[in-house]
Amino acid sequence: MLANKSKRRIVREKVLQILYAYEMNQESLQPLSVDILSDVADEADKSFAQELIRKVLDNAANLDSRIVQRVTNWEMNRIALIDKILLRMGICELLYFPDIPPKVSINESLEIAKDFSTAGSAKFINGVLDAILDDEKKEGKLNKSGRGLLEESISPSR
Repeated sequence: MLANKSKRRIVREKVLQILYAYEMNQESLQPLSVDILSDVADEADKSFAQELIRKVLDNAANLDSRIVQRVTNWEMNRIALIDKILLRMGICELLYFPDIPPKVSINESLEIAKDFSTAGSAKFINGVLDAILDDEKKEGKLNKSGRGLLEESISPSR
């Protein structure tokens, strides 16, 4: 394991690999997950990975519709598969993981894109995730809790 990569980053990279293989081959998800996550020792990390995979797949239609709203003049099939999966993962964390700060979700997506996708991917992903985050803030729908999860610019509308 590289010292400069957090355990969560490595877990997110494994989730990307699982979702990519699943999308490419439509293989059974269970053996794929067991195999790729086999060297993840921490149960909390393994649980996070499984929850992220499940939520991305369960909410794929909603996640994709949010991407489509933000990529005017682009069709979903023109977006690189890795970028599409990273966007789904990032949006999923923004929407369905209240304990993960938005900045962390976006930054992790960008860093993984730099390692696994094209030169322009990080900028593209950043633009889409930032726009979706702004939408959630404006609509008062951002469901984040805990210390340091929200910037002070978000109005306390609860």
